[in-house]
Amino acid sequence: MNPVLLITGASRGIGAATAMLAAQNGWAVAVNYASNAQAANQVVTRIRDTGGKAFAVQADVGDEAQIMRMFAEVDDKLGRISGLVNSAGVVDITAKVDAQSWERWERMMRINILGSLACAREAVRRMSTLHGGTGGSIVNLSSAATRLGGAGQYVDYATAKGAIDAFTIGLAKEVAAEGIRVNAVRPGLIDTDIHASGGLPNRARDLAHLIPMQRAGTAEEVAQAIVWLLSDASSYTTMSLMDISGGR
Repeated sequence: MNPVLLITGASRGIGAATAMLAAQNGWAVAVNYASNAQAANQVVTRIRDTGGKAFAVQADVGDEAQIMRMFAEVDDKLGRISGLVNSAGVVDITAKVDAQSWERWERMMRINILGSLACAREAVRRMSTLHGGTGGSIVNLSSAATRLGGAGQYVDYATAKGAIDAFTIGLAKEVAAEGIRVNAVRPGLIDTDIHASGGLPNRARDLAHLIPMQRAGTAEEVAQAIVWLLSDASSYTTMSLMDISGGR
């Protein structure tokens, strides 16, 4: 029986790469998406074509009711999860703090923080030995921006990801004795299309000269770390914040 993994924001970028690699490593994968059903179904098809097990599930993680529905659907179609990757997240157009709106901040925090908290809560309710589960692993997507600050571009995004770091540390301590490990990866400049939504589609390549390794990373390189943290190979690893940033 395949262990069950839910990946939010899995229709593109790091989430999609993680879904593909996790399926290759024996996970049955629930591929969450907010609006792009075609992209999510393409990920599912690629997994199934290589002998894996997956299905697509729609939910906006900025809405608690949709999160609850998503988990119920995963329960019904795949069974109790033992892995969660909180990959869904948003950026906004680059702007200094004095040009940012309340509405922007609210969206940023609702999706990047509240969505991750709510998904982790539902995962714990299914994984925890105190709730009849058999344990599991949660991996949160943070960012190197928590160390760099995002000045002049997206301090709000860096702030949200800083909260994810704190949440990872606290939750890891809280559920360590309940069979659940909680870690975060902090990608640096990764060449995915999330930069386009911030108005800078070439950002990763344009800033490659700032990275000691002199190149942007790939979604697949981040996925390798995530899948390791999900696996039994990292059985004594919890509360870790893993930088995947080429030395930046």
